[in-house]
Amino acid sequence: MNNKLLAHHVLGEIATPAYVLDEKALVRNLEILRSVSDKSGAKILLAQKAFSMFAVYPLISQYLGGTTASGLYEAKLGHEHFGKDVHCFCPAYKDSEFDEIAEISDHIVFNSFTQLRKFRDRCKGKSIGIRINPECSTQDEPIYDPCAPFSRLGVKAADFDETAFEGVDGIHFHTLCEQGFEPLEKTVSAVEQKFGKYLHKCSWVNFGGGHHITKPGYDTEGLVSLIKRFSEKYGVQVYLEPGEAVVLNAGWLVTEVMETMHNGMDIAVLDASAACHMPDVLEMPYRPPLFGSGEAGEKNCTFRLSSRTCLAGDIIGDYSFDMPLEAGDRLCFEDMALYTMVKNNTFNGMPLPDIGVLHADGSYELVKRFGYTDFKERLS
Repeated sequence: MNNKLLAHHVLGEIATPAYVLDEKALVRNLEILRSVSDKSGAKILLAQKAFSMFAVYPLISQYLGGTTASGLYEAKLGHEHFGKDVHCFCPAYKDSEFDEIAEISDHIVFNSFTQLRKFRDRCKGKSIGIRINPECSTQDEPIYDPCAPFSRLGVKAADFDETAFEGVDGIHFHTLCEQGFEPLEKTVSAVEQKFGKYLHKCSWVNFGGGHHITKPGYDTEGLVSLIKRFSEKYGVQVYLEPGEAVVLNAGWLVTEVMETMHNGMDIAVLDASAACHMPDVLEMPYRPPLFGSGEAGEKNCTFRLSSRTCLAGDIIGDYSFDMPLEAGDRLCFEDMALYTMVKNNTFNGMPLPDIGVLHADGSYELVKRFGYTDFKERLS
């Protein structure tokens, strides 16, 4: 964590709860991604499904080649605020939205040949692609595995329509989730084995997202070598569309202890919520890192961190501290830029957290503050 944030802002100047983006950490990630792009020739895009804080799109656009979208709204956001290529993929496009998507998107990827046949004539002047399912699972969580049995995502080799593929520009596959280089290498091998005869007909291939390129220890040289070999062999432009790698370890959720109590163990009630402000904690599930804490029992005082919602299971996890927590203490959950702002909600009337930026010079900028209207306007 940035010591200036800890010593200066977290202890008093930031109203809680608040998402705080660390500009310096963001730039560090972007420099790694640009280096991979420069060395390999791949074009790297921001996957907006993981991070859509458009206030920093002008900064990110200095390093990346564009954005990816999962539908009309993300496509419009990337088109309006990023200023570079927009790549759109959706498992099924709504007829009423498609013409607007086609107007503002540069690449349009279809999930099936049925969708391709339905909309291809409305893609004049656009680069079109088909998503494939290489049937190569590299993870244990079915909820995040597009290659799991009965998956709706992508066309299997046995179902590939070679006739309908004529005139299609590219192939897209996305099978990873916060994974290293080795699973990608295995997946690319499966793609070549099952779809190799179609790759020579492409002008581009999109390797999708889920690449933990900016995580310490990631084999970036292996990635560069793989991309160069692949692009030279098939004569294609390679695209990558990471989301989490762009903002990995580049943000926090700052929260305040509202009350402490004891019921078999020490409990702290926070003004932040797992269910509302970091849904992946319950969905994945996972235990988010917390600055200055330890595992349960590791330090002197263990607390269960919970929320002020009425959901009994709105529990972030058990953490230990050097000293007992007290009302008014500030806590900083780490790695909170990705899959937080894009997934939060106002269940139970919980306010949405502020959004702010800790600039490289140590100054803090409040970018957005939400209120009652934001809760009300989502209802009727």
